[in-house]
Amino acid sequence: MEVFKSMRLLLAAFIIMGLAFGCTPKNSGDATLNDPALSEVPVDAEPLEPEVDAAPEVDEDLTQTEQAVLNARFGLLFDLEPHETKEVEQYFNYFTHKARKTMVRWLERSQPYLPHVRRVFTKYGLPQDLVLLPFVESGYNVRAYSWAGAGGMWQFMKGTGRLYGLKSDWWIDERRDPYKATDAAARHLRDLYDRFGDWYLALAAYNAGEGKISRALKKAGCNDFFELTKRNRKLSRRVRLKTETRHYVPKFIAISKIFQNLDTLGFAPVSWDMEMEVAPVKIPGGTDLLALARAGGMTWKDFHSYNPAFRRQVSPPHMEATAYLPVGKADKMMAYLADPGSRPYAGYTRHRVRSGDSWWRISRRYKVPVSVLKKVNNTRSNNLRPGQYVMVPGNGSSRTVAASRPASSSSSTRAIAAKRGNYVVRNGDTLWSISQKFGTTVNTIKRSNGLRSSRLKVGQKLYIPNNSGAATKQAVKDAGKVKTQLVRYKVRRGDNLTSIARKFGVTVSELKKWNSLNRKGTIYAGQRLKVYVQ
Repeated sequence: MEVFKSMRLLLAAFIIMGLAFGCTPKNSGDATLNDPALSEVPVDAEPLEPEVDAAPEVDEDLTQTEQAVLNARFGLLFDLEPHETKEVEQYFNYFTHKARKTMVRWLERSQPYLPHVRRVFTKYGLPQDLVLLPFVESGYNVRAYSWAGAGGMWQFMKGTGRLYGLKSDWWIDERRDPYKATDAAARHLRDLYDRFGDWYLALAAYNAGEGKISRALKKAGCNDFFELTKRNRKLSRRVRLKTETRHYVPKFIAISKIFQNLDTLGFAPVSWDMEMEVAPVKIPGGTDLLALARAGGMTWKDFHSYNPAFRRQVSPPHMEATAYLPVGKADKMMAYLADPGSRPYAGYTRHRVRSGDSWWRISRRYKVPVSVLKKVNNTRSNNLRPGQYVMVPGNGSSRTVAASRPASSSSSTRAIAAKRGNYVVRNGDTLWSISQKFGTTVNTIKRSNGLRSSRLKVGQKLYIPNNSGAATKQAVKDAGKVKTQLVRYKVRRGDNLTSIARKFGVTVSELKKWNSLNRKGTIYAGQRLKVYVQ
């Protein structure tokens, strides 16, 4: 028993490591694109609960009532051999006794989704018992990630998810969309049944992969799941089924027996009328999701509980996405979406953090406030690590997405725009801030001025379409109101005035003046320096 406990502790450590460094595919067939950003996990990712993968621990005998439920027939199941009955009984005992509280929690968690899942499976003509599969996969947790990289309540790997139309990248993970993932799971299960002609084999293939089960059946010379488990030890290690797969079907059967007899076993019954009432709405790329939530009087946490697929507080700028809005708040939120201002981050750059980078340094480079950078990247932390990707709104570079990429333009277009220019770039301006002043978009300004990049120079003339002189004067006036913030920087070992000045985009002479330093500019580790930044 102590060995099993040690193994569980080790497994928990691997889960934590997996979440810290990004999920990896189960096998090379499910490998993602070679993009470090895709391996990042959402900040609210939840590891699978230990009970999902735990070996059943039996600590007491079944009562007569429980034994009667166990022996009763079940939808997909008719006659079982004693060996299989023993494994089903172990899981049945485990979830009605030792892990009973876990089962209660899973049942409560499944309540908002079960009616929808049943409706989808009915549409595809699948056995109703299969709506219970997410209990086995994730405990019906839409935010669950496994150490191997499977995600959502259906635990799709990225490769399999892509085959069934589920997008998974830096912006969004539709494996966590309970509606799209359920439809994908129904189609996947239907395909597996068409391949094997047996639901137990289809379930085993859902867990281990179609290829794995096909090879094992071929080597074992049989076409039955339970017969395959009997012959498993005789197979080579490369072909042999893992314990997880051999226990997968018995575990599903045990949970199904419990679910079909909740009242008899003392569990609270499930209500098939308690479904989340949501309105699926298509939202344009680059929508400010936090503002959308506030428009409906919702906190980000509440909004995200309806939309766990979004990994950022901005929808993917390069594509239309689906948001699920509470029916009672949908009208206000739809009104917000009709406002062009709902897409302030439709153009963006992904900046790869290098050694020595800081939020201030990135802010100065792209002329985007630190507060905006942190909001868009859904973080409050001041820490950055080399290799990490930071999303920069409103500025383009070599990584700008196709949807935000301006049409090619010639030097003549830029020359014409400069001649009729009605706005002069001021210190602190970005295309995004200018677009907000004049009620236009970043792309419109780029196209009108023949710009390939979003970088601006102070004094540069821009042509703003449909802009009046009064608006220009007001914008210039507003642009001159640059806010200055005092930062008290703690000097670190190895720092000098030059490195600190570069970090904050100021000059050495300014640092000396603000801190009354001598001509040599002597500083020491631990000293606090005043730095005024825009």
